[in-house]
Amino acid sequence: MRQSTGITELDEMLGGGLLPGSLTVVLGATGIGKTQLGLQYLHQGKEQEGETGIIFDMTSRGDTQSHADYAMRLFDWTLRERPQELIGTLPSDIWKPEVARWDALHQFQRTGRRVTMTDMDFDQKKEWKADLNRKLAETIAFFYGNFCQGVRRCVIDGIEPTDRASDSFQFELFEYIYHQILRKDADWVARDYFRIEFRKNEEQVQKHFYEWNSIGCLMLCTTHEVMLDDLLTRQIESGDVLANANTIILMGKVREGSQMGRALHVAKHRGSACDDSIRPYEIVESGLKLL
Repeated sequence: MRQSTGITELDEMLGGGLLPGSLTVVLGATGIGKTQLGLQYLHQGKEQEGETGIIFDMTSRGDTQSHADYAMRLFDWTLRERPQELIGTLPSDIWKPEVARWDALHQFQRTGRRVTMTDMDFDQKKEWKADLNRKLAETIAFFYGNFCQGVRRCVIDGIEPTDRASDSFQFELFEYIYHQILRKDADWVARDYFRIEFRKNEEQVQKHFYEWNSIGCLMLCTTHEVMLDDLLTRQIESGDVLANANTIILMGKVREGSQMGRALHVAKHRGSACDDSIRPYEIVESGLKLL
C-alpha cells in the first residue's frame, strides 16, 4: 500500500503516493519548505497507519529545524523529543510505550561540529567517531522502539550540503541507519539492540515483529543550489545516496516574470508512472499547497 504524503496533488504526481520499503530524497535550499513537507508526510501516518511518523534530526551545529513549532502550528501536534534522562534505560524497557514511543531524536544537539572530513584534523575526526559510536545504541533504540509500537514512516532531517557526499560524516551515519536499521529484518535489529540479552527478550521480539518493507523513509537534504533549474542539472556523484534513492523530489525557486516563486519536480520515481511537470507551490498556514 502506498503512503500518502499528506498532499493530494503531490500523491497524484507520484502515481498514488510513496512506496514503503524505499528511500525518498527531498533536495532544496534552506527555507524552501522541506521541513513542512516532511511533517505533512509524518502526520499523515496517523490517518493511514494509526501512528504519526518520527524525525531523526542530524543537525550538528545547534541550529533549530523548528520541527516542534511547525508541528504545533500546522497540526496542533505536540512533538515529543526523547528526553535525556531516558538514555541508558534497560533494554527490556523498550516494550513500554512510555519509554519507546517518542516523535523526535536530535543526537548531536549543540555540538557545533562541521560534517565534512576535510574540515577536521585527525583528533577531531577521532573524537567525532567516538561520539558517533556512543550514540548508535540510542539511535537503534529510537527507531526500533517506535517501529515496535506501530510507527511506519520516518524523516531524516538536518543533512547539510557538502561538495562530495563521500566526504560527509552525516551520510556515513545515514548509510548505517538505512541499511542496518530501516532495511534490516526486525529480529536482526533486535539482536543489535539487545545483544547478550536477546534470548531473554526473544518472545517479545516476535510479538512486536514488523516487516521492514512497510517502513517509509523521507530524507531531507539541504543544497547549495537555490534555483530549481540548477537542481535539475545537478551532477550525482558515483555512490551518492541519490543514485540509490527510489524517489527524488526537487524543490527550488523559479522566476515568475519580475517575481520569484517556488516549484517542485519529481525527478525520479522508480516502479511507478509519475507526473513530469514542474508544479508551483505556496507555503500556507496548513503547509505546502500545490497550485
